Amino acid sequence: MLEPESTPYVRLGGEEAVRELVNRFYDLMDSEAQWQTPLRDIHPKDLSESREKLFLFLSGWLGGPDLYVQRFGHPRLRARHASFPVDDQARDQWMACMLRAMHEVEMEPELYAHLQGAFQRTADFMRNR
Repeated sequence: MLEPESTPYVRLGGEEAVRELVNRFYDLMDSEAQWQTPLRDIHPKDLSESREKLFLFLSGWLGGPDLYVQRFGHPRLRARHASFPVDDQARDQWMACMLRAMHEVEMEPELYAHLQGAFQRTADFMRNR
């Protein structure tokens, strides 16, 4: 078990840094043609709710406050995403976009490597096609 001061949430920089990462991810996804189809296309036109839900989820997933669970209950990621076609291409686009966002918000190399692996495992798990 990680000590509270060594969680990825704390190492990243807390709430402000998680929001920055989420916002950079969605800004990239929304503006770069390489992530338009299928990734951007399976999201709503207005990304406000998507941004907020990812922030809430990542806050707890990274070891900070469990905001998503407090508001919505267990994340049930696969069930909540079942209606969206998540295939290898969507997974790979999500990962590429998140890795670029992580790179652009800057973080220590060890944390980047840890999150890269954790995000990859989660993205693989989310495939449903």
